[in-house]
Amino acid sequence: MKIFDWDYAWEILPDLLLASVKTLQITVIAFGIAVVVGLFLALARRSHIKTLSWSASLFIEFMRSTPLLIQIYFIFYVFPTFSINLSAMQAGLIGLGLHYACYLAEVYRGGLESVPRGQWEAVTALNMKASAAYRRIIIPQALKPILPPMGNYLIAMLKETPVLSAITVVEIMLKAKNLGSESFRFLEPITMVGAFFLIISIVLAVGVRNVESRLESQK
Repeated sequence: MKIFDWDYAWEILPDLLLASVKTLQITVIAFGIAVVVGLFLALARRSHIKTLSWSASLFIEFMRSTPLLIQIYFIFYVFPTFSINLSAMQAGLIGLGLHYACYLAEVYRGGLESVPRGQWEAVTALNMKASAAYRRIIIPQALKPILPPMGNYLIAMLKETPVLSAITVVEIMLKAKNLGSESFRFLEPITMVGAFFLIISIVLAVGVRNVESRLESQK
């Protein structure tokens, strides 16, 4: 009896490749949500408006302190109670995006705090509007130190996508489980999924290190 059936592995490879494309699409879209929402949360947390600052802080701490799976379940199964009906894909993207937005908000906050105090004083002296100051001066300077940790969270998000299979989003992990259930062979599909995550994670990690090296060389 074969321990690993290579013929079967080649047979299911096209299906897993299609599912892997979907997994990458989920990662890219959810990360885009996290990047945008995380920036707004970071700015809200720094706001001088107490209500806005406290609301952002409470949301960030709540999302960081509760499991992603529970958040996704809540969005998918509880939101319809309030007449908010989302597809499994929509719920998964929103849940994944908001969860990591709270981590990126802390990354943004660290980047904003790394901007030299003189830059803030110059903005104040020029009497610039807050929106213009952040857009033209502060955020461009804050981006350089935060790009490497953002890349790390991108890799972490990729590895979290199998959680979405809990609400029937057919990403690569659920596809592997379905193939295993049909053939009663789980070794090949699960092993191939593990190899997919390993390869993509390594590629992304190398990309993050290259970005970090380029940023270091520009100092």
